[in-house]
Amino acid sequence: MKQFILRRDPAGENGEVCLTGEEFHYLAHVRRARAGDTLDCRLPSGASAFLRIKRIEKNALIAECTVKSGETHLQTGFPSLILFQSMAKGAKMDMIVRQAGEAGVTEIAPFYSERSIPRRSASAVEDASAINIDTERLRRWRRISIEARQQSGSSIATSVKHPQNFDELLNYWECLKNQYKNPLALLIHETPLAKSGFHRYLDTIPELVVLAVGPEGGFSIAEALAFMNAGFKPVTLGDTILRTESAALYSIAVVRTLIFERRMWTTANL
Repeated sequence: MKQFILRRDPAGENGEVCLTGEEFHYLAHVRRARAGDTLDCRLPSGASAFLRIKRIEKNALIAECTVKSGETHLQTGFPSLILFQSMAKGAKMDMIVRQAGEAGVTEIAPFYSERSIPRRSASAVEDASAINIDTERLRRWRRISIEARQQSGSSIATSVKHPQNFDELLNYWECLKNQYKNPLALLIHETPLAKSGFHRYLDTIPELVVLAVGPEGGFSIAEALAFMNAGFKPVTLGDTILRTESAALYSIAVVRTLIFERRMWTTANL
């Protein structure tokens, strides 16, 4: 179900909001909302609400927000799902962010690997132009993430981190290990390094699942070993080599399906 993502909490006792800029454009020109319309919306807290359009001015939309009561959440008990995504070409990266947002991924952490296109050299880390390019990409990805949630109705506020280099990513993983109990990290690799599949690793539900997806050329041997030394479990996606955008969506879908349906897969239901 489509929904509108409210980027800030309503002000005042009557829950009134004044929407301008991109939010006004989306509702007035994309959704073609009119005074008196009521839309589903999602608050910054994740709560679901109704947004009733009171009036539309030249460059602003005034609405009243009412939180829904008695809503049940399918995400109860579902682990946080983070995608460590190697940088891909512009349109492909946009697609990955959009699909991850639609699929309810908690966070996307883009990073530069040895075979990433575009690449970032070590000297570029301090280069102002390189930082500005990454910052502009981040703005676009965050906008795409919001658009994806509005289209899909996802209750998960998918966040996108600023692109990191490989060492920064591994340091971030160490921080995550201290924040979650028994986190599960899976390395998606095109060579058969894996000794077990998704079912084996997801026989219990962890608090966090991290998926590391490589670039078009795959991870280098050194990167794969670094991931495994850090605790990542290698898994493959069958006997075909997928494009990076396909591998990301495939991996997310497998994890979410196994966790959502694990209670149904019992001998009693066969």
